Amino acid sequence: MMKQTTGLSFRYELEKQKPRLGDGGTTRGASVHEFPASVGIAGVSMRLDSGSMRELHWHANAAEWGYVVSGRCRTTLLNPDGATETDSFGPGDIWYFPRGWGHSIQGLGPGECHFILIFDNGDFSEDHTFSITDWLSHTPAAVVEQNLGIDAQTLAKLPKGEAYFAKGPVPNDRSPDAGSRNYPELVSTHRYPLLAQQPRRVANGGIQFIASVKEFPISKTMAGSVLEIEPGAMRELHWHPNADEWQYYIEGQAEMAVFLAEGQVVTDQFSAGDVGYAPMGAGHYIRNTGNGVLRVLIGFNNGHYQSNDISAWLASNPGDVLASNLGVPRETADKLRHLTSFMVPGRSEI
Repeated sequence: MMKQTTGLSFRYELEKQKPRLGDGGTTRGASVHEFPASVGIAGVSMRLDSGSMRELHWHANAAEWGYVVSGRCRTTLLNPDGATETDSFGPGDIWYFPRGWGHSIQGLGPGECHFILIFDNGDFSEDHTFSITDWLSHTPAAVVEQNLGIDAQTLAKLPKGEAYFAKGPVPNDRSPDAGSRNYPELVSTHRYPLLAQQPRRVANGGIQFIASVKEFPISKTMAGSVLEIEPGAMRELHWHPNADEWQYYIEGQAEMAVFLAEGQVVTDQFSAGDVGYAPMGAGHYIRNTGNGVLRVLIGFNNGHYQSNDISAWLASNPGDVLASNLGVPRETADKLRHLTSFMVPGRSEI
């Protein structure tokens, strides 16, 4: 008999947390320290005003996978081999920065840009990244002057500590500073327009967009997905054999239950702005409990997307195996073998 496990939750109300405030930006983070269930993946919800910048920085212990929820932004990136990239992003676009690569993010306007950052390390914290202003302000003045070729008067104007957020003018896409291409590619090395693609899977009840290393080659350690689930429908019972799953609920209401074996299950209710988590190998489902479309952003800490769906599993077994295992008549077992659900529509639609 299944029993609800008490004292453990795979839900974290990210957008209800107190934000870190800066000059034109806000950030809310969820690492394993704030969200104990999220052992393998951490995430951040960040907002930038027009012209505001998450300053030049790098992450020593995690790669970064970003998804733009709303607004527009641009990123700059330094590849350790010396190559550089500047890309612009809009809603539904994603980026990937390998661990240790220097980058920045700036709001392009008009209005606020909201994006979700997912990191392939549950112990990651956005508050403990390596920022250029923090580094320079804690390096001997003579060393900075010599390295940057500046005089003491110029050095005195640099920030005296970590800026984290920096406020500047809104970049002009037509200026050389914007770095925009006259004829921008649909896909660049670090940019992939996820929602501009055809859904990878379409079913009666919902659709799925996927960006794995197959579609987005630079993203070697992480994959991502967006699910759109109709009212009453559900992403069927399934598990991921190669990755943990981190969820950000963009829109709607949902129920998600995580099966932990030995009769243990954890069921949580989710609203927009919440974060969910399913450990590698743990069975789970996501069901739309609201009246509108449920939209969920999902990140995986493996570049290859793998999923074992219960309908495909049942369909792969002989009828006699299912009849014996589940204690059902052979006729029922044969019906189960013809399921290929992925998404299961609401009961009234079946």
